[in-house]
Amino acid sequence: MAESRKHTPLARTLLIVLAVLVLLYAIVGFLILPWWLEKNLPEQLSERMGWQGEISQVSINPFALSVEALGLSAEDDSGEPVLGFDRLFVNLNLFQLVRGIVGFEAIQLQEPFIRLDLLEDYSVNFARDWQTHNPVGSAPEQEATDADQAAPPRLYFGELAIDGGELLFRDFSRGTAQPAEFRITPLDLNLLDLATWRRDDSGSTYNVQAALGDDTIEWQGDLSVVPLASQGSINVTGLGYDNLKHFLAPFLPYDFRGGEISLSADYDLAGGEVFQLTTRNGEVSLQGLALALSPDSELAALSTGAFTVDRITFDLARREAAIGEVSITGLDMALARNESGQIDWLVPLSPGQAPRETSGEPNAESPSAEPVASPFRWSVQGIALADSRIAWRDAMLDTPAELALEQLSLEVGNASHRLDEPIGYQLRATLASGGQFSLDGQVTPQPFTFEGAVAVSGVALEAVSPYVQQNANLRVVNGTLGLDGNLDLDGQQDPLTGTFSGTAEIADLALRLPEQEGELLTWKALRLAPIEYNVSPARLEIGTVTLTQPAVGLIRGANNALNVASIGPQGGAKTGDSGAQPSAAGDTPGFIFRIGQLMLEEGSVAYTDRSLKPPVTTSLDRFSGSVTGLSNIKPQEGKVSLRGRIDKVADLEFAGTIGTLGSDATNDLQLTVDGLSLPQLSPYFSRRLGYHVDSGKMDLNLDYKIAGTRLDANNHVVLDKIELGQVVDSDEAVDAPVALGLAVLKDGDGVIELDLPVSGDLSDPSFSVRDVIRKTFVNLLVKAAAAPFTILGSIVDLAGFTSEELGVVNFGAGSAELSKPEQEKLAALAKGMADRPELILNIRGAVAPDVDGSDLSPNALSNLASERAQVVRNFLAESQGVSPDRLYLLDASSNATVPDEGLVSIELTLDAR
Repeated sequence: MAESRKHTPLARTLLIVLAVLVLLYAIVGFLILPWWLEKNLPEQLSERMGWQGEISQVSINPFALSVEALGLSAEDDSGEPVLGFDRLFVNLNLFQLVRGIVGFEAIQLQEPFIRLDLLEDYSVNFARDWQTHNPVGSAPEQEATDADQAAPPRLYFGELAIDGGELLFRDFSRGTAQPAEFRITPLDLNLLDLATWRRDDSGSTYNVQAALGDDTIEWQGDLSVVPLASQGSINVTGLGYDNLKHFLAPFLPYDFRGGEISLSADYDLAGGEVFQLTTRNGEVSLQGLALALSPDSELAALSTGAFTVDRITFDLARREAAIGEVSITGLDMALARNESGQIDWLVPLSPGQAPRETSGEPNAESPSAEPVASPFRWSVQGIALADSRIAWRDAMLDTPAELALEQLSLEVGNASHRLDEPIGYQLRATLASGGQFSLDGQVTPQPFTFEGAVAVSGVALEAVSPYVQQNANLRVVNGTLGLDGNLDLDGQQDPLTGTFSGTAEIADLALRLPEQEGELLTWKALRLAPIEYNVSPARLEIGTVTLTQPAVGLIRGANNALNVASIGPQGGAKTGDSGAQPSAAGDTPGFIFRIGQLMLEEGSVAYTDRSLKPPVTTSLDRFSGSVTGLSNIKPQEGKVSLRGRIDKVADLEFAGTIGTLGSDATNDLQLTVDGLSLPQLSPYFSRRLGYHVDSGKMDLNLDYKIAGTRLDANNHVVLDKIELGQVVDSDEAVDAPVALGLAVLKDGDGVIELDLPVSGDLSDPSFSVRDVIRKTFVNLLVKAAAAPFTILGSIVDLAGFTSEELGVVNFGAGSAELSKPEQEKLAALAKGMADRPELILNIRGAVAPDVDGSDLSPNALSNLASERAQVVRNFLAESQGVSPDRLYLLDASSNATVPDEGLVSIELTLDAR
């Protein structure tokens, strides 16, 4: 009993001590520790971070091992909120503490707020404030032991939840007056059953949801810390361009104007000696993308309706990536070349416009990095482009060109890292200016090969007129292009080889000189079939070229220059050196071509000469025929056979042979024209002759031989019954009796036949066939008028008499009797006049007083002179049949020529009616 009494006070004391300890524990837990935290937490924030903070309430349940804090808010030294929450609840697990594990049954954070600032030096505001109020050396150094570094502490989180959080991110790193702000709210996190040590029987699950404006991010899955592993999915929906623009600006050289990206993927991640990351079921969708070339651009240069990539898989360990299909719809892209020749999309990529790169630490170990064990393997099952448009504007030309491809579609087949496998493709497009084209085939990237079936139809050539005008003074006002064939290229050898086989047609072409009204050249159709073109060595072979209803409008201006002379570049570019010319005798030209035959159908030429007043218009129609066997490879002889009609009356025929083009081979060509109306050409004659031509026609037979640039030609001209009309006042008219010249040249049928040879060097700028022929004809006419007996003696058999002898009749001194030789001479003259009925003969009687007799009276001498003229007239009229109305007696002369001793000459002159 006594012993029991001794134990009772001790037990009672122990109970009292225990009760006091529990009471003190409760007082400290429930009252003192909350009060201390409420008081010291703001002080610590101020001392360690420089923030002004306050907390509404801290509650601790020491028995439940839980802490609840309400209403925390903190402002930095600028007075801006930097950190806060409405409620923080933490509940520890006592039994896990006993086992050496810091276990949290629950950590719940409601409506937290964090403001994170990225500063100009790329540090953050939290680090800046800490470093400012905690200088280096002020805090006690802590040395980590090898054991501490070996394994993480044993922590357990039964539940970690964030509800309604808000993260405000501000970027001051760009140096702008106003920082970029990104507010992520609400931010929700739910993490269950997470441990920092290896557990084989279970793993944690997590779910993260966040919103950035209208953009949502959802991330969920399983997580293991030791070993590091995670399996889950991520889904980003509606991430707007305004958020993307800020982060992509340092890397993207263009201005982001629009776009909304969504992406999703399932993933597996595992740490260890080899880090493993695999993704599957990945999808990326970009809606409404819009890019401008610069912030100053008014309009976007690229936009898309939708850009999607599906079935994305990636395996880091195996170095593999696979993509299902890349699909692009509604692409609208504008490209332009400026006046200096720069492509607008490439200007931002030039060295002076390179996008700003973010700073980063160089990889010091990169030089010694181990080479990749295996190449990266990738594949894309297909690329599809649909309902797209590409516009091109070229301002480098004198007249800017604008082209646009519409309804553009492209389908590309399976492609992979195996570059030696062919990739199929199919391209379709319509030109805004008119026409369609397609390209179907396959391409092999390495070694490069290309196969394509090309089809072009109805492409309006007017759209490319600015490019034609850049190289020639021509404007395309109409015409369509059609092309059908196969193009094959092979880059396995250097240089690139390839062929094109097919047909081509240009229909309804119309070309015009910019300063000229009316078309210079038109045709109904130009067909080339078949075409065989070889890239290297360059060779072009065309079976048949058919040109239907070509029409050429030639105009000679008042300055005597042809309109076609203005087609060439105004800079006077030299064209004499051609890559198709042989480099030496016998060498093969750099470019080879052959044309089997050229068929011309119903061609026409309208020629207007405005150098004459009034202007002359001449036409050539029904011009048809063929030219066969054209080539610049020896030996080659082509044949020409063309027919036409001049001014709807005269028949024209052009025939002959053509040697190898570009060589010294002889070209033998003949041109014949029958029945060309001379009144139609009257302005040409009147300009030089000083008379209109009232009637007559002309036949031509031209024989030209051309070897290289050497021309040897004979022009046989027949003028039939040419009759002169009224006199024309012309500064260029010859000063000679033209009518007499024509009368001398005409034969008895009123025909003038002339052979006008021409020779010269065609490469000599001063040589002109037309000028040579015209000058030869005029000179002959002037000579005939000035010395008719000379021409008459050269074209008529006058019994051996010279032209000088025909112009005089010799009499004996004091006699009016014709000697036998003089009678024969007059008979020959009569014969010549009989063949030229338009000639008249003037007879001037004459005496030489010193020879005829000084003892004769003046009256006797005058009678002798007149008698001599009468004798000549009567002999020609009565004995030779010359019509008296063609014989005229002139006033007698007393100053006769004395050719020899004892002889006196009287003069005869020819004239025309």
